[in-house]
Amino acid sequence: MLSKITRAMAIGLICFASPAIAGNAEPMQPAGGNYKAVSSLVALPDFIPGLGALYVDPATLPAGPFAAYDRSGKLVSTIYMIPMEDMQAQTSFTGLDVSGGDVSSVDLYYNAGHPGVDKPHYHIVLWHVEAGMADVK
Repeated sequence: MLSKITRAMAIGLICFASPAIAGNAEPMQPAGGNYKAVSSLVALPDFIPGLGALYVDPATLPAGPFAAYDRSGKLVSTIYMIPMEDMQAQTSFTGLDVSGGDVSSVDLYYNAGHPGVDKPHYHIVLWHVEAGMADVK
């Protein structure tokens, strides 16, 4: 049952996401507006291998969206961190924003918790660049 919910959440994120986050900067600059570097909010590094440099509007925690930038400063993905308890409760998430333009692929994976989102959750990564093109290692 959970896998059906997980798939539905990922499809919903893609289908209902709007084209841009209000107040977000151009893709080659760090997020602006209410967005803050995640590393300035919680005990995480400035750059997280596999994800990049993350920015989030603190008012949207824990789900996000998180804007992720590669080492060259290019916006490469939008990330949602959806708590397991919300998935199990079949919580709906609609009208979700996306940091950048088109979504080329989606990664979905479990995380047991980390600073900022300490409960078990799923990372839903909406990539705006082709697989392997983001410098996030």
